[in-house]
Amino acid sequence: MRAIVFPGQGSQGVGMGAGLFERHAALLEQADEVMGLSMRRLCLEDPDGWLAQTRYAQPAIFLVNALHWLSWVEDHGGEVAAFAGHSLGEYNALLAAGAFDFRSGMQIVKRRGELFARAGGGMAAVVGLPAAQLRALLEAEGLGELDLANLNSLEQTVLAGELAALARARERLEGRPGITVVPLKVSGAFHCRHMRPLKDEFDAFLQGFALADPARMVVSNVTARPYQPGQVAEHLVEQLDHPVRWRESVRFLRRQSVDDWLELGHGRVLTRLLQAIEREAQVPALQAG
Repeated sequence: MRAIVFPGQGSQGVGMGAGLFERHAALLEQADEVMGLSMRRLCLEDPDGWLAQTRYAQPAIFLVNALHWLSWVEDHGGEVAAFAGHSLGEYNALLAAGAFDFRSGMQIVKRRGELFARAGGGMAAVVGLPAAQLRALLEAEGLGELDLANLNSLEQTVLAGELAALARARERLEGRPGITVVPLKVSGAFHCRHMRPLKDEFDAFLQGFALADPARMVVSNVTARPYQPGQVAEHLVEQLDHPVRWRESVRFLRRQSVDDWLELGHGRVLTRLLQAIEREAQVPALQAG
């Protein structure tokens, strides 16, 4: 069984989408209208450095992911059992499963990027320590104000919170054997308590769209389980301040007999995480959960 996965923020890079814009001129025109700028120029050249800014990066990634998906359908048209996406990538999973049309997706992601840009704070990836141990260590070090924002694999967890607290965490963690802390190039603390004040505004915005139930399985970041009827708006709002349960999502799909993974988007961020999670599956103690 095949699952298609879509990357989120952090996967962007100058030159992304090369060769795809000409194939989907009508969709590119819609994206330009929604954003009020040349998305082709932004993605291929980024002359103003806007791809580093959340408000532009998120719509650009959504667009490029969508073009990769549509091109794959045209070229291959194979059967897909399920979809999943990491954070922003979940919008592409929902698009592919028919929860909304492309223009609606662009409009929603544009608003999401604007809200994320207001979050403040930052994020950092911690490599070399399971999430439960990391949480306990943060509490012991008096760093309980930091949240676990992305549960990516057994050995990789992303922290979110105030920049000063992240700096303290880096100082206290990096002296420990086998632990690396990498600040992420994002403009705020996403998927944590800092996003909570923005949820009502995003919820109200989503009420203006006709969101359908996915026609095929989409695994939610919030629950690490498939969307159920009537949950699209609810989960997209909850996703703002809930952690991305990526490892659990992948392990759930593996238990549904998914054995063929395809990442569609710029780069191979998720492919590397999938490989790490697959390696975990070789350890008998990790079979449960």
